[in-house]
Amino acid sequence: MKNKEGMTAVCDLHTHTVLSDASRTVEQVMDYGKKIGLKYIAITDHDTLAGTQEALELGARCGIRVIPGTEISTRDENTGRTVHVLCYGPKDREGLQRFLDGTLKSRRRQKLAIAANVQKQYPLVTPELVEEYASQSQSVYECHIMQILCDLGYTNTAIGEMMRGLVSSGGSCFVPGSYPSTREAIRAVHDCGGIAVVAHAQQFDSFELIEAYAGRGWLDGVEINHPRNSDKTRRRLREIAERYGLLVTGGSDFHGQYAKEPHPLGFCGCTLEEARQVAERAGII
Repeated sequence: MKNKEGMTAVCDLHTHTVLSDASRTVEQVMDYGKKIGLKYIAITDHDTLAGTQEALELGARCGIRVIPGTEISTRDENTGRTVHVLCYGPKDREGLQRFLDGTLKSRRRQKLAIAANVQKQYPLVTPELVEEYASQSQSVYECHIMQILCDLGYTNTAIGEMMRGLVSSGGSCFVPGSYPSTREAIRAVHDCGGIAVVAHAQQFDSFELIEAYAGRGWLDGVEINHPRNSDKTRRRLREIAERYGLLVTGGSDFHGQYAKEPHPLGFCGCTLEEARQVAERAGII
């Protein structure tokens, strides 16, 4: 596996499973990681640490170092921009999960409201059926609604043009959600003994916010290698990381078949040394 900077990506610190909005189980992701030779992995499901213990146990058996993690959905309180914060190595996982449970409940209400709008156009897409399709997840996501439409034959791809026009932001059935402020989420991460890293800066144009957060001493790191980060973005983020002494991370943002663009596990990961530095800062080694 090679990342976008040409280095061997033996570590993937940004992955998802069926516990949030991906198509593969924790066991399947870990088995995949073993087959491609990953040395470090982080299961970073959205707003949940539910897969952490299973990943740790599987990692111990298959020889992959697991860094406990989650990807936290937030909104900057001053600009209103979406910011995703990767948390690694929280010591008080139960305490952090209590903070995240509010987002899981809010998201469930939001997605079921979207599903109710979809049902007006596609009567067979009932809230009960959406809940059934989301039964393995800790919440409800667009992919669960769209998988129903796939299975009913209205589309042949869950993540694509129909999703964008129907349930994504700006879609005809979209209902906005609510998320904790970025500052509140970072404080919760630190209070629980974790480290905070801003994910995929290019997707949400987070550059100025990263500099502002780093300048205030809020951040521990930035995700440089990500499928949506261009070469220019990675260079800019590396300069910021060097200026503020931030950790650098990378990962595929693996979602299996529920990815907006195809990228396999281990694509766009980080080096062994970068992963070790994250693990050391998190107190895992």
